[in-house]
Amino acid sequence: MLTVHHLETSRSQRILWLLEELGVPYELKRYARDPRTRLAPPELKKIHPLGKSPVIEDGGEVIAESGAIIEYLAERHGGQAAGDLAHLLPAPGTPEHRQCRFFMHYAEGSLMNWLVMKLVFQTLPRQPMPFFARPIARAVCQGAQDKLVNPNLATAAAFLEQHLGEHTWFAGEHLTIADFQMSFAVEALLSRTEGGAPLPNLLALQQRMHARPAWQRALAKGGPVLMG
Repeated sequence: MLTVHHLETSRSQRILWLLEELGVPYELKRYARDPRTRLAPPELKKIHPLGKSPVIEDGGEVIAESGAIIEYLAERHGGQAAGDLAHLLPAPGTPEHRQCRFFMHYAEGSLMNWLVMKLVFQTLPRQPMPFFARPIARAVCQGAQDKLVNPNLATAAAFLEQHLGEHTWFAGEHLTIADFQMSFAVEALLSRTEGGAPLPNLLALQQRMHARPAWQRALAKGGPVLMG
């Protein structure tokens, strides 16, 4: 049976969502973050040298990286999917295929970089340090957010908002692997975007994802998507 090595509040939630949508049986092995550092535990390095999550084991293979796992699962099990899962892998050469490929790369290649930086700059001033250093750390981190991170996140949010005003899902009118890959970034973006214009289209997409029974089953098994 396929095994998912799942780290709490991590990108591996989107793997659980896809598996639940496909109805593929799997064993779930959950890992808790270090309560002090919030990093993954060393046990994950026994599964894959990078020590990150998600990682799956299937038929003797160990596969890491969300995008690679999503593509593997869709290629292996998506061919027999029906209904609104029948378009998980759009036909090559179509506009949907090009959009799907773009968002599969954009999620981690561009968007998550800024979201991770946002999280780092938000949490760094709260880390243990000499009392006199805290105001300095707070000022430096806030300055970096104001001048660098927040403008880039605002650009990303505006781009996605416009795109979703013209498409139901990221690759078009059908659910594709791009939506699973982008799901974690959407959750993080909506939780970390400060002020700015409202994002009704992104919020509507989030509501569509949350309303799916497979999403709810994945959430019940894997726990919250983001850190509290």
